[in-house]
Amino acid sequence: MKENLKDILSHLHSEVDQEELLKYLEGKLSAEEQHELEKNALDDPFEADALDGLQDISNKTKIAALVEDLNRDLKKKTAKKKNLPHRREAKLEPWLLITIIIVLLVVVLGYIIIHKLKQP
Repeated sequence: MKENLKDILSHLHSEVDQEELLKYLEGKLSAEEQHELEKNALDDPFEADALDGLQDISNKTKIAALVEDLNRDLKKKTAKKKNLPHRREAKLEPWLLITIIIVLLVVVLGYIIIHKLKQP
């Protein structure tokens, strides 16, 4: 089995071997090995849920292909995020800041002067 097919299963509990899990799902383990794997999966709720969900797949021979598809899609999505262009950060130049402050002061002073001239 290809090593990259097991990437998506890398988060599993250390007692559950990834290749053993795939063999279990394909029905290639003995009854004793299946029981041991199920017992280990009960210790971790995430593994138990994942095992239940994977057991619902009707065609067990396609599990390896599904894992490969999931890994490929995951790699594509993460690669897209890495390749996105970085946004340019707008730098506020000191001269621009001073100009904005002067314009605001002129507007405020103009407003005050106009209102004082209108008063009798």
